[in-house]
Amino acid sequence: MTIREPDVLVIGAGVSGLTTAICLAEAGLTVAIHAERPPARTTSSVAGAIWGPHLVGMDDRVARWGAATLDRLLDLVAEPAAGVRVVCGRQASRTAAIPPQWVTGLAGFRLCTDQELPSGFAAGWRYCAPVVEMPVYLGYLLARFRAAGGQLHDGQSFGSLGEAAAVAHSGTRVIVNCSGTGARNLVPDRDVMPVRGQVVEAINPGITEFFIGLAGESADLTYIFPLGDTVRLGGTEDAGDWSLEPDPATAERIVRDAAAIEPDLRGARILAHLAGLRPARPTVRLEAGHLVDGRMLVHNYGHGGAGVSLSWGCALDAAALVQAALGVS
Repeated sequence: MTIREPDVLVIGAGVSGLTTAICLAEAGLTVAIHAERPPARTTSSVAGAIWGPHLVGMDDRVARWGAATLDRLLDLVAEPAAGVRVVCGRQASRTAAIPPQWVTGLAGFRLCTDQELPSGFAAGWRYCAPVVEMPVYLGYLLARFRAAGGQLHDGQSFGSLGEAAAVAHSGTRVIVNCSGTGARNLVPDRDVMPVRGQVVEAINPGITEFFIGLAGESADLTYIFPLGDTVRLGGTEDAGDWSLEPDPATAERIVRDAAAIEPDLRGARILAHLAGLRPARPTVRLEAGHLVDGRMLVHNYGHGGAGVSLSWGCALDAAALVQAALGVS
């Protein structure tokens, strides 16, 4: 049997790379992903992953990408293998604040009463949104990609886009760059900066609602995301920090702050300490261009803390650029 050379090479196996590759493969194209790390070792696997634009440049396209992704995630709630569930909870601010526009259209939205706000918080709102168990979800995406004929090659890093083009097969007509923070050196794009996030994974003592305490000048980001038998606690927003080593003092602070919100977390058994690098940029870069050898290049990176929340919307737009260039409907 003759194996077709891939029509498209996707760089990156995080949520953006996998979702874009699925859209292309399910459209009938032959797609290969080349990535330094497998999905389970990407920043996406560490994400708190509740739907909502976070730490992302809010240009005119973000609302549309987010809405398209929200629809897809809600559809996936019916697929147990996807690891997506709708969870209700609170988002709160330590200073007077009004809810962002994107949250007001979600199911169950209303302002919190004073009695619903934890000590130290001045404003808040309740809503329901998809929460994604990322290791499970990435496994689902990878299986779906492979079912569509896609191939994953991990352990492959590129020093430049020219190097990626040199590795690509002669029949590969398009390269899609979903390299996240790697784009800083790969492109190179000096507008890309890491915003480090650290989380704690613990046994869930029975928590069923999420909580997000927004970061302020005098306080760190605090969040609690129930994922069935486990709960993910966070977090940090350390701009410019490239370290992937969890810091013990930060982990202690995360657990302490979470337990102040949910006392049942005191003494909860800790399963893991994790850290990842959100790929922040003034705006998401999603556009087409060309490599020096004339082949098409599509960029899809710079999603900050909204990679999961924008993933399907961005993937559909990136795939549309590729399909138009290749004459595939």
